Amino acid sequence: MAELGKLPVSEDLHPPTSALAPLREPLFRSLWIAAVISYTGTWMQNVGAGWLMASLTMSPLMVGLVQAATSLPVFLVVLPAGALADMVDRRRLLLITQSWMVVAAAALGILTIFNLVTPWILLLLTFLLGFGAVMNDPAWQAITPDIVSREQHASAVALNSAGFNVARAIGPPLGGLVILAAGSGTAFLLNAASFFGVILFLYKWKCTPHERIGTEGVMPAIRTGLRYMRGSAPVKAVLVRTVVFSFSAIALLALLPLIAKPYGSAGYGFLLGCFGVGALGGAAVLPRLRRRQSMDTLVVAATVIFAVVIFAVGRADSFAVLATLLFLGGVGWIAILVCLNFTAQTMSPSWVRARSLSLYLLVLQGGMAAGSAAWGALAARTGIPFAMMCAAIGLLIGLVAIKWHRLTAPHIELAPPIVHE
Repeated sequence: MAELGKLPVSEDLHPPTSALAPLREPLFRSLWIAAVISYTGTWMQNVGAGWLMASLTMSPLMVGLVQAATSLPVFLVVLPAGALADMVDRRRLLLITQSWMVVAAAALGILTIFNLVTPWILLLLTFLLGFGAVMNDPAWQAITPDIVSREQHASAVALNSAGFNVARAIGPPLGGLVILAAGSGTAFLLNAASFFGVILFLYKWKCTPHERIGTEGVMPAIRTGLRYMRGSAPVKAVLVRTVVFSFSAIALLALLPLIAKPYGSAGYGFLLGCFGVGALGGAAVLPRLRRRQSMDTLVVAATVIFAVVIFAVGRADSFAVLATLLFLGGVGWIAILVCLNFTAQTMSPSWVRARSLSLYLLVLQGGMAAGSAAWGALAARTGIPFAMMCAAIGLLIGLVAIKWHRLTAPHIELAPPIVHE
């Protein structure tokens, strides 16, 4: 699974309810458990891919391209995937995309075990996994209202986000230990196996067909959504702020395999786990902070913290210092993304929301893909410390965008679908 589509829901727009109440509903509980297992497999895959590339080559550019290969499919298919999720049977679409990712992960695992993987084969299969994840995510997000009662919907979305961050905390250290004991190929095969819980749920799930948008095809649906978004100031604000953040911030995760190389695969996994624990802790305290501060204030504070972390990681020579910095980085990362995600969720009326979110995900992941390649190339020419310093400066300069593009979460009146010929 991928992180796309795990969008926090603000308590401002929904009545309060128990955070764990959706888990009392058997349908949601089954899928949530299967999803957390799948997320954990994904994080093991990420650790394995980054570590394997660092083992195959010392080129910072090639290591940075691993993250780029994961994110690049967003450029190609996220907008059609968003429209498609509104047009076809989502259950069947998800079965296809989940099966696609099983095949890609299993192929990478088998080739790795038999020592047949080259850097370019690794990038290709990582790209194919990312392609499946991008095709999966709009439909994945859209089925939540179908598997949980209406009054528990907000808590269910929040639990999905919490589940991903739990996996972020335990997946990387577990992946590091698996790589240390059995190699990256085994981590890839375990990721392939992790999808089967979700596939089994989808196979047994008897869902009612959803209402589909009234358009002649994917392209008319995309054009309708783009026409709306071109005239929406909230959409423009979210997109500008997202690309400014994602391009510079991804330097930390893109170059971390090289920074962590002296500490081995287990050390690399542990550092990513520290990042995940920081993100989980940040997600836990953020609702309280949101009631006291505006989103822009939180984003400024979190961006400054994250910029300092990136700068310091590029110069840290102690494992304990790196672990502490990664924990703080996880707190800043989740604080920024929660604010961006919440605004993205509320920036458009319901009839165009999936397509608006698809464009947001395009900008988010596209910025990460471009940033991964750019910072990897810069590090190859000038060294990792200088590249990390430039990324930190880029984050701070990006705060200027707040003056013209403030994050707002207006209450959107729900409008009926609009059909254009």
